[in-house]
Amino acid sequence: ALLQTGGHPPKVDASAIEQIKALPGSFRFETFISLSCHNCPDVVQALNLMAVLNPGVESVMIDGALFQDEVESRKIMAVPTVFLNGEPFGQGRMTIEEILAKVDSGAAAREAEKISARDAFDVLVVGGGPAGAAAAIYAARKGIRTGVVAERFGGQVMDTLGIENFISVKETEGPKLAAALEEHVRAYDVDVMNLQRVEKLVPAAESADGLITLTLASGATLKSRAVILSTGARWREINVPGEREYRNHGVAYCPHCDGPLFKGKKVAVIGGGNSGVEAAIDLAGVVGHVTVIEFDKQLRADAVLQRKLLSLPNVRVITNAQTRDIAGDGKKVNGLNYVDRASGESHHVELEGVFIQIGLVPNTEWLKGSIGLTKYGE
Repeated sequence: ALLQTGGHPPKVDASAIEQIKALPGSFRFETFISLSCHNCPDVVQALNLMAVLNPGVESVMIDGALFQDEVESRKIMAVPTVFLNGEPFGQGRMTIEEILAKVDSGAAAREAEKISARDAFDVLVVGGGPAGAAAAIYAARKGIRTGVVAERFGGQVMDTLGIENFISVKETEGPKLAAALEEHVRAYDVDVMNLQRVEKLVPAAESADGLITLTLASGATLKSRAVILSTGARWREINVPGEREYRNHGVAYCPHCDGPLFKGKKVAVIGGGNSGVEAAIDLAGVVGHVTVIEFDKQLRADAVLQRKLLSLPNVRVITNAQTRDIAGDGKKVNGLNYVDRASGESHHVELEGVFIQIGLVPNTEWLKGSIGLTKYGE
């Protein structure tokens, strides 16, 4: 904020700066954050920049761990949570482009028109994660016309706090690695189309011009001689009653981001693999008590993680358990019901938060009927 108010040049496209300056009306943003949330800084900085550039924009940041009464009165159970003029505006990671798209109603239509006017590509990469970035760089180095269309550049890496298994990079954080990936891609002559979701693929054999056609959610269309699909994955849902109803109201998927909001409270982690056990270990240092629910007869995490987990005094592990539903009072989570798979008995656990960590599912539903997929959707 000091750099921005001091006139330091922002790392934002000139078109975005002009769009911010031209926004009419009054916008009072309030952003609830936690200091361990790796998604919060970018949202806060984006809104701060908007406030610096446009006198009609105000940005306020609130540390949820320090203002628990405010968090509870507004029923905030996930960070970052943004309010605009007193009304809910958005939750989770948002780039300045995403924020502008929400407050500037005509922005999406203008961008769709620009995208549709582009010439056909030699190679078009769908997805902006590590695989998509690598594909774009290799294609561009051959001197052929290359584009990347991504719903969110960086992909799931953006939701990862600590990364220690990326060869040659001893330790880094997800947003930092994603920024480096994008910087590397933009160093080449690559047309990056961010915040664009592809909804349909028409193979070249079915097109009159012999080119592959992609249709975006905005209505824009793109054509290319070749398409590389690197759409990544998302958190797998357990698909039980209460999961979607209480998402961001007690049901969470990011322990680093949302853990501090459950300080001193009882929570559950569903999943006994590495992700689940790591989440439980992290949460045990913040919350009052953690219950780990695992479907299998035993935990599946690495032995070193299991030893660490079982050494913690405020952790309970329940194996061979099938989560039946997540319970709540209509506003937020207050418990979890599971069935003992050995005895068939039903049990209830009173808690205020459920963190789901049961793996990933490919982002390929939109490709069904266009190309062949494995039984896992890959």
